[in-house]
Amino acid sequence: QVQLVESGGGLVQAGGSLRLSCAASGSIFSIKTIGWYRQAPGKQRELVAAITRGGSTNYADSVKGRFSISRDNAKNTVYLQIGSLKIEDTAVYYCNAKVVLEDSNEYDYWGQGTQVTVSS
Repeated sequence: QVQLVESGGGLVQAGGSLRLSCAASGSIFSIKTIGWYRQAPGKQRELVAAITRGGSTNYADSVKGRFSISRDNAKNTVYLQIGSLKIEDTAVYYCNAKVVLEDSNEYDYWGQGTQVTVSS
């Protein structure tokens, strides 16, 4: 079974920075797209950033210029560098991957999430 494990969340002051990591494991042929979503209490889960195997990226308008996503294909790992943190960035951040397995089929996987809390 494919697993996505996030790490790097925590408590940080507004204006600070944080780096999240997500490592995928299992019998994976390739990861087509991998990225981050976030969900705050009482709000819908939203896309934060995503990156394709070839390196094309997409960002939510609210994080452009502050967040940077990257990936290491050899390690099946994606990173999210978060800077200039704002109170409204507080949320559980979830790793998401669209994966091609050895059977050639495509699947969608989610991590358990990591909490990011920004204080004033």
